[in-house]
Amino acid sequence: MAIDTALLAKDIGAGLATIGVAGAGVGIGNLFGSFVSAVGRNPAARDKMFRDVLLGFALTEAVALYALVIAFLILFG
Repeated sequence: MAIDTALLAKDIGAGLATIGVAGAGVGIGNLFGSFVSAVGRNPAARDKMFRDVLLGFALTEAVALYALVIAFLILFG
């Protein structure tokens, strides 16, 4: 009985850890949506903004990767 409870707790913990992936997806959508809107208003600033957008994308995607690593550590660690 104790083993089944531990496995259940691991599964629930890993599922909760993957919520960060959904948050990162929302963040990336907001990031690129705002970028498209800003370029529509000021196309001349596209090149300068695009560098910042890629940095923001990389940092936001890193959060999703960290969430997946934590979920895998909970499941298989």
